[in-house]
Amino acid sequence: MAALTAAAKREGTLNAIALPDDWAGYGALIDGFEKKYGIKVTVENPEGSSQDEIAALKEHRRDGRAPDVIDVGTSFAQPAARQGLLAPYEVAAYGDIPKEQKDPRARWANNYGGYVSIGCDAARVETCPATFADLLKPEYKGKVALNGDPTMSNSALAGVYAAALANGGSFDDIQPGIDFFAELKKKGNFIPVQSTPATIEKGETPISIDWDFLNLWYADEFRSKGIDWRTAIPFDGSFAQYYAQAVNKDAPHPAAARLWQEYTFSPEGQNLRLGGYARPVLMEAMEKNGTLDKAAADKLPTVEGTPTFPTEAQTEKARRTVNRNWAKAVED
Repeated sequence: MAALTAAAKREGTLNAIALPDDWAGYGALIDGFEKKYGIKVTVENPEGSSQDEIAALKEHRRDGRAPDVIDVGTSFAQPAARQGLLAPYEVAAYGDIPKEQKDPRARWANNYGGYVSIGCDAARVETCPATFADLLKPEYKGKVALNGDPTMSNSALAGVYAAALANGGSFDDIQPGIDFFAELKKKGNFIPVQSTPATIEKGETPISIDWDFLNLWYADEFRSKGIDWRTAIPFDGSFAQYYAQAVNKDAPHPAAARLWQEYTFSPEGQNLRLGGYARPVLMEAMEKNGTLDKAAADKLPTVEGTPTFPTEAQTEKARRTVNRNWAKAVED
């Protein structure tokens, strides 16, 4: 670590991409990393999607402008690894990361996760929906939005997966989720506007299907602005997923990239995730060794059962189905 830290400080910069301050504690993580190591973090395209991150790896592969690190949904990390875009690297805590949450060749490892949830502006919606079935009610006409395009965004894809589970689908069959959004559109409830903090504040997207860590964070942020933002995890379509961290194989700042990985997987970094309502991948290990911020952990919403996750093959099949059918069903 001493040698890695010294090399990273000599580089002095970390190129990041698609890391909004309000996403899973990133504002605090970036501030903490810069203060601890004196390394400047530059964030390109803060509101970008997982697909934008992969595109940037390819587009700027050898021009010095490429991201050193990426944070993408597992469904995007897996093909990036197969395409040879990612560098193998085992952080100090690698052994504590559950086997199903990391690449066996250490090209990526999941860092934090959350549950698909339904956020709602209680001042603009008389009765906030609690399930996917609720979203079909006529009272929600022109009110329901997704956080992005599921052909580009991992979070939006997760929303479609959750809708599939709520409507007779499975990890092997995401089509019912596409059909659900097509029905939402037909009823006039679904609006083709990407939900963001700005659209929520303006009242353009009073109901947003998004990760629980984002909707819970928005509730804190909007309270001072008089917005009563509420969050429900739909029991009829419970879907959880983690986001992966990885090092660019052609990182312009390879030492800083690896030091950033160490920081995000350290107890300090993982507890900052908790501060942003995200669930750290090392939560169980930290509970056992006494490094978990229990006060922050107690603020997480209660969920029932143990989450299960689609396999790589199931996720890839789901992505192909969405890429093939989404626009025709929902956007035409």
